[in-house]
Parts: sequence; structure tokens; C-alpha cells
Amino acid sequence: MRRSFGWIVLAACAWACAAQAQESPAVPDTLQQRIAACTSCHGPHGEGGDNGFNPRLAGKPAGYLVRQLQDFQKGLRHYEIMEYMVAPLDEAYMREIAEYFASQDVPYSPHPTHAMSPSAVARGEQLVTKGDAAKGVPACMACHGPNLTGVQPDIPGLVGLPYDYISAQLGSWRTNTRSTTEPDCMATVVSRLTDADISAVSAWLASRPVPPDAHAEPAGSVKPPLRCGVLGG
Repeated sequence: MRRSFGWIVLAACAWACAAQAQESPAVPDTLQQRIAACTSCHGPHGEGGDNGFNPRLAGKPAGYLVRQLQDFQKGLRHYEIMEYMVAPLDEAYMREIAEYFASQDVPYSPHPTHAMSPSAVARGEQLVTKGDAAKGVPACMACHGPNLTGVQPDIPGLVGLPYDYISAQLGSWRTNTRSTTEPDCMATVVSRLTDADISAVSAWLASRPVPPDAHAEPAGSVKPPLRCGVLGG
């Protein structure tokens, strides 16, 4: 009887599992479903999270987004969640994800501005618009475009990003927790900035209004005047 009872229990469990499987709705095999882990932090369309550290992905050049996924996968950028998420992705899938977010055209959300002294405002504006030739630091606009909206195919825009995110990323290059494949021009540039410079640049950029046309500049329209921090290179 014990053996018969055991088979009855097993049969009942099997029936219950089968019934539950039949009742559970099938998960749609769509890109939106497969990138749910991305949108849970970066927003449904990649518009950015509700804090200062989950950046906007929408409208960023696809080449830039692909390179960031590759850098997390290679251990050149360090953030445990992202490193875990991208570990199993192949090249084609990373490009599909990047092209999806690059194609999203959604409004920018306003972020709180950071209080600055008049001298910090002047220093931030100088570094963003003119650079500092004495330090071999080019203007941010020289690479990221005259409107700071980025340049196709792989230079990101800087407008619409919060102070916390910009300063954290510049700090990450300083501490070698963010890098990219050589030549790593940003690492060279940031190494020449002081902490006060980083704060001033971050605050000035975060305070800029987003232009009516926030799309990245066409490829080839901006020729960076540097070779990884060497002005005129």
C-alpha cells in the first residue's frame, strides 16, 4: 500500500505541474521582453532611471553603446550588475540591443542643478567650450560636438546628464574603474584635471539646456583636435 500511495502522490504532483504549465501564459519572444533587465534600470525606452546613476541610453550612437557593453564584458568598465548582465551576450545580440536604444527618440527629463560659485561656473564653461591648452586639455565640444549632443558613430552626447553621473564617470577614469580599449583618450584627458575641474565641468554640463535637436552630429562632421589629449595631434 505504501508503494501504491507513493505512485499516487507522484502522479498527482505530475498532474498539478502539467496543469500549472498549461495555465501559465507563454512569455513573448520579443526584443522588448528580452531587454527587460535593461529597461528596469534605464527606463522603458532607455530614457534614464529615476536617480543620477542610471544614465540615458535613448538616442546615444549605437557604436558607443556597443563599445560600452563590450567594455563591461572585457572588464574594462566595472559595475557588478552590468558585468553580470553582459557576460553571456554575443556580438550580434549586443549590437541589436544598442541599435534598439539608439533608435529611441523620447523627451529628456530635467535633473536638479548643482550649486556653483561664479569661479566654478567660469572654469566649467572654459573647459567645456575652450579647454585648457596649458594642461593639454581639449574642449569637451571639440570631441562631443558643438551642441554637446555627440557625434556618430560612437561619441556620446553630454547634455541632459545629471551632475552625479558625469562626475562619477570622470572619477571612474581617474580611479581606473572605467576604461576602454587603447587609445583611451578620456583617461588621458581626465588625468590632467583636478577634483575641482571635474566638479566644475560636471556642474556646468548638467546645467545646460537640451537643444531642440538633440541628435548626434553626422559622422565626419567633427574632427577632434587631439590624439588622446595631445592638442593638434
